[in-house]
Amino acid sequence: MNGLNGLRAGLATLMLAVATGSATAETIRVGYIPVTGHAKFFVAQEQGYFKQEGLDVELIEFQNSADGLNALVANKLDIGAFGTTAPLVHYARGADLKIIGGIMGGDAAIVVKPENAAAIKGIGDLKGKKIATVRLATGDAVLRGALKDAKLDWRRDVQIFELKNPPAVLEAVKSGQVDAGVVWGPHDIRAERQGLKVAIRSTELQPDHPCCRLVVTSEKLKQGDTWEKFLRAILKAEKFAAEHRKETIDAIQKYVKLDRDILEQGYYSPYLEQRTDPNVKGTEKFWTTLVNSEFVEGKRPLSPIFELGAYDRALKGLAKESPNDPFWKARLKEAQARNAL
Repeated sequence: MNGLNGLRAGLATLMLAVATGSATAETIRVGYIPVTGHAKFFVAQEQGYFKQEGLDVELIEFQNSADGLNALVANKLDIGAFGTTAPLVHYARGADLKIIGGIMGGDAAIVVKPENAAAIKGIGDLKGKKIATVRLATGDAVLRGALKDAKLDWRRDVQIFELKNPPAVLEAVKSGQVDAGVVWGPHDIRAERQGLKVAIRSTELQPDHPCCRLVVTSEKLKQGDTWEKFLRAILKAEKFAAEHRKETIDAIQKYVKLDRDILEQGYYSPYLEQRTDPNVKGTEKFWTTLVNSEFVEGKRPLSPIFELGAYDRALKGLAKESPNDPFWKARLKEAQARNAL
């Protein structure tokens, strides 16, 4: 009798596990940077959207895109969002990468000391200046492309110093070691609160530029419907963040250790774009910027890097579940314009 009761208890436990998805949950290692722009990872985790899709997600923090992409290529991650520059540079060098979606766009800025603000109002004013950036950051590439457009050579007409992270850039600017620094949000807000000034926004230099693409290797792409489920969770998080301000900031606070008002101002900034789609057209334009500024060699065709199927299925599936929801209608329309889905 005891054996029968034990069997029944075991079956009950198994049925509960199946019902909650824990029996079949797939573990995914996700690389992120602790910034407001990566909020959809945090919201999807805290609101249970990953678990709803049968995914057990481990969020792994990196301080910059270069380190994150190296980990992805070395198979220490399953997916990551590390700027636009880093994946395209690795791709140009032969890495077998696929862009399946995005996390954010825009959100970089060039900051200076207040006494230099009047003299540095445009990209041409940086000639002869020392500039601190973060290695392989999106804003760094936008800067170099803009210098090229202004007939300035970033290797000779300015001095660029690649630092580890935005706090290091801010310290270099404040101490006078450099004349200007390129940071991403919400470190632009931190810069202003520390007495620095935003001289130029990256979106002034390249409007609507993408940042932080969702990247996997071709080998990881073979994981069945994993990425469709992953993107469904991220899309749900995008919608939630657009509609629930307080809970979104609650989620960000668990992963980004800055004051709440900085996080709120940073996430709901007019300079931060929060679409989940791959943004093929924007990424193609960014690639052209990298090639023209001689940041990368453009020998490889870019089109093979895009894998749009998972995003297409995820978005259309969610839209079908709520056909009258204006949020999904808008995303479907944007997907046509940005990705030709």
